[in-house]
Amino acid sequence: MDKRTLALLAALGATTIYGLNHTIAKEVMPTYIQGFGFVQVRLLGAAILFWLVSLFIPQQKIDRADLPKMLLCALFGMVINMLCFFKGIELSTPINSAVLITITPILVFVFSAILIKERLLLPRVVGVILGFIGALVLIVFGNEVRQDAPNIPLGNTLFVVNASSFAMYLVLVKSLSAKYTTVHLLKWLFLFGFIMALPISYPEFSEVGWSALPFEALWRFAFVVIGTTFMTYLLNVYALKQLKASTVGVFTYLQPLIGIAYAIVVGADALTAYKFGAGGVVLLGVYLVTKRYQTKS
Repeated sequence: MDKRTLALLAALGATTIYGLNHTIAKEVMPTYIQGFGFVQVRLLGAAILFWLVSLFIPQQKIDRADLPKMLLCALFGMVINMLCFFKGIELSTPINSAVLITITPILVFVFSAILIKERLLLPRVVGVILGFIGALVLIVFGNEVRQDAPNIPLGNTLFVVNASSFAMYLVLVKSLSAKYTTVHLLKWLFLFGFIMALPISYPEFSEVGWSALPFEALWRFAFVVIGTTFMTYLLNVYALKQLKASTVGVFTYLQPLIGIAYAIVVGADALTAYKFGAGGVVLLGVYLVTKRYQTKS
């Protein structure tokens, strides 16, 4: 199997885990832990895992000149991204989360156009507009009354910030992933992210009654730390070594399908008409942005 195929499978695996995560993470909040507290669990667990793995592979020295970019990657990819996602999933619903995260490839294109001067084509500009219209519909009309989703519009807004932050991370980390091994890069990014998020995440983390947690909560914590955090970042960075950032971003296309199907099967959410319509508009926007176009030289 060639490296490109492996990279595509890595990106697909990461997206599948992310799709399941929308509901699995929601099921423990806020009963067992609140959103910001969950971020500390995720960052600390991932940092420990990556540092342990790094002990068994050849060591690699970090160039001091890369530290500012690494700090930015940690800020966008670990801190803002996770804080907004977990607080958003606490306040909103799994289907809204699964749909809104698909604007990531649209935002990757926008940031790539700004930062690395990727060429603007009219169909892609239309796709960007459609993606944001769909996201706006979910935010404005997502005012359901649900006991497990106390502020859906705010939660949906946080999902948009989450997607924006992760898109910026995908663009920024591309050059670093080509220079450093996946494990050594991520052990530093998660350590930096843990330190940055600590003032915000620790108060809610300290409220958790760890000794009283049932197995149904513990396995979900393990899934989020080992699967959604450790494995997905490992798979994504590997994929970025072989693929363009925009190609990796397009795999979030599958997240709403996986996330919606799982949420409906386990009874965690329902697919309403406005969610279906807004989701369709977002996916059409993603298609237009990520489609390959022939251009005249």
